[in-house]
Amino acid sequence: MIRQRLGDRLHWIGGAGDDMVPGYYSIGIRTYTSSIANVAPRLSLKLHELASAGKADELTKLMNELVIPLYALRARRKGYEVSAMKAMMDMIGLAGGPVRPPLVDLRADEIESLRGMLDKWQPWL
Repeated sequence: MIRQRLGDRLHWIGGAGDDMVPGYYSIGIRTYTSSIANVAPRLSLKLHELASAGKADELTKLMNELVIPLYALRARRKGYEVSAMKAMMDMIGLAGGPVRPPLVDLRADEIESLRGMLDKWQPWL
């Protein structure tokens, strides 16, 4: 009802992020919060561009190859959405650092999985 009344004057910034781009943009939302932008802002912008232009095939390819695997790892444990992004930042030379309790850092095997994912992200870093 709010969107109907306000039309294009409403700019919704969804609390969920990159994994929600296809859904958000399919219902007219054109902004979102992006944790990926902390590591690969060009990828975050590309998701926006593709979704805005209605390029579903290209968007789906990036979602399946890059975003969904990351979000699957992040879903393994409460707080991993923070832990994974901090670990990725550390891997590319940014200051991610450890998480604060009660959150926990990724396990060694998860760090290696994340490192493997990051290899596919090179064009976007």
